[in-house]
Amino acid sequence: MNDKDIINKIHSFGWLGSRLGLERMNKLLELLGNPQRHMKVIHVTGTNGKGSVCRFIYSILQKQGYNVGLYTSPFLERFTERIEYNGMEISKNDLVQCALPVFEAADHMVSRGFDSPTEFEIVTAIAFNYYKKKEMDYLVLEVGLGGRGDATNIIEQPIVSVITTISLEHTQYLGDSLSKIAFEKAGIIKHGCPAVTSVRKYEALKIIEKTSIEKKCLLSKVPLHQISNIRSSLRGYAFDFTYGANLYPNLETSMIGRHQIENAATAVTTAEVLKKQGVHIDKRAMYEGIKVAKQNGRFEVISQNPFIIIDGAHNTEGITALRDTLSQLFEDEKILLCIGMMKDKNISEIIDTIMPSVQEIIVTEPENDRKMDAYQLCEMIQKHKKTCIPIPDIIQACEKALKRSPDFDVILFTGSLYLIGKVRGYIRKIKDNK
Repeated sequence: MNDKDIINKIHSFGWLGSRLGLERMNKLLELLGNPQRHMKVIHVTGTNGKGSVCRFIYSILQKQGYNVGLYTSPFLERFTERIEYNGMEISKNDLVQCALPVFEAADHMVSRGFDSPTEFEIVTAIAFNYYKKKEMDYLVLEVGLGGRGDATNIIEQPIVSVITTISLEHTQYLGDSLSKIAFEKAGIIKHGCPAVTSVRKYEALKIIEKTSIEKKCLLSKVPLHQISNIRSSLRGYAFDFTYGANLYPNLETSMIGRHQIENAATAVTTAEVLKKQGVHIDKRAMYEGIKVAKQNGRFEVISQNPFIIIDGAHNTEGITALRDTLSQLFEDEKILLCIGMMKDKNISEIIDTIMPSVQEIIVTEPENDRKMDAYQLCEMIQKHKKTCIPIPDIIQACEKALKRSPDFDVILFTGSLYLIGKVRGYIRKIKDNK
């Protein structure tokens, strides 16, 4: 099997959908010899910001000279983006070699009468197989869905658990209230292991605090009120941050948006907690790590004149952060929005939030079974008295948006990561061919 065969085989497990619970994962990893054992893991969950926080922490640890793995989801353009080690994606050959034993173990499970692993469980097992072969000091591990029943929660003793912001998401799996969702995400907190959170909403925070007490773990709250002196531009942000007696004046990040400042502060707080665990991290590594960390697809400026921006805002909290950043940086500019969404999102709320910031809209469809029909979405948008053009095909929608670019200051693509990845690849290809 080559790498394309491997990826097709992985996707063949997708018919199972999302199924929370650790029974299948426990059995699968047992058959593989439990490759995840003895890994030093920073485990990260949350509704928004967890991907960026992972990137910041990953970058800080690399700048300190450690060998570090990073496991994230979903990918934007290439499947191999999900599994990184020291800044490099898993190679095609390593993907093949690490996947074959997982497929064999999955077949064995089914033949013995066990339920088949899901696609995400298969990918996570492949990642653990890969990292076991590396001389890895630390693994930054991003939760896929929720926390308590997520495949990554097979980790028994993380060196720190991190919970970023919490809002309503995936309610069919996690529950229909902030407290229920917080309960699921707090499931990554383990007995005696320190935890960090940037959650501010009281309904969610009290669940995290209660879980921390029950698990006898020290909970560190990110002192977001200690962020000050914020300076913003399209090159990035600078700010001051204080954690306890530790002062961090003039931290700089190339990630754009006030929410990224809070994500950076969460990463610095996590690094301070790691230091208390005996992990050597100096201020130089923190400054350099925060400055060079990049999260593709999050308010990413991929072209200028006009500005072409892609942002994977796919829920109300994300779209609100996007709106606020547009207001800061493009307050009086004319913006064309190209949007495609999943039908299981709070579409009305998302549309209501972003519409005042844009002048014209092209509606398309992400390449996913859960996509929202472009014509139905356009009907909802037209209630806002905006010009809206439905173009279901993503490439055709991109072409239309680029043809309209002389009439706009900003072309913005958003709504779903499944859309953003396709757009990013297409526009980068055009730029490379010029």
